[in-house]
Amino acid sequence: MTLDLVQWPAMAATLAAGWLVASHSERRRSIGFWCFVVSNGLWIAWGWHVGAWALMAMQVGLFALNLRGARNNAE
Repeated sequence: MTLDLVQWPAMAATLAAGWLVASHSERRRSIGFWCFVVSNGLWIAWGWHVGAWALMAMQVGLFALNLRGARNNAE
């Protein structure tokens, strides 16, 4: 798979994560935050490949927010 195709699983992971974090279930919300973390990594890989520096910077910030969300969801 070329890195150009990474944007598609990144998009799918982002959409799935958004769906899951809106759940009433703590377990599903937790899975959603971790899906977001995976999508952050995929977007960073794709952004590096295409030189999308602002996208990568945003994903680093969102990564931190998603780790915070996962931690707060567990409390």
